[in-house]
Amino acid sequence: MRLTTKGRYAVTAMLDLSIHDRGEPTTLADIADRQGLSLSYLEQLFSQLRRAGLVKSVRGPGGGYQLAKTAADISIDDIIVAVDEEVDVTRCGGLGNCQNGHKCLGHHLWQGLSQQIRGFLQGIHLADLVHQPQLIALADIQDQDLARNRAVLAANPLRGDGLRHK
Repeated sequence: MRLTTKGRYAVTAMLDLSIHDRGEPTTLADIADRQGLSLSYLEQLFSQLRRAGLVKSVRGPGGGYQLAKTAADISIDDIIVAVDEEVDVTRCGGLGNCQNGHKCLGHHLWQGLSQQIRGFLQGIHLADLVHQPQLIALADIQDQDLARNRAVLAANPLRGDGLRHK
């Protein structure tokens, strides 16, 4: 299967954005802090998500990102495809040249599984996930951790590297 961390991180970031959608933009720094992801990596992913029309950026003070469509209109497959990921369990990428230029014996089986996975992901939308109690509970824990970490930084302006935190 070719779903890498890139696709997983994009889905995680979009879930975070959707959960925290309160009509105001969400900063990538907040998503990065809550999810433990690299800010520069998120910037790359959100550039792709923006080009695919899944998010929109808001510039200036209080800026960040918002969903460009409703959460009900964004499938998990949309997100994975937007960041150039594929869900394909064939060895040949679906080309049918898996064994000496021909299909291998299991090609149709693996191609069918790939189609089932893709169909499954097309049928799940952000809105289906963001209202699940276990997801809401996890997001609450992440929000509390972020608030606690920010309070520690605010109370302790000297970071471990000797520089003042802004």
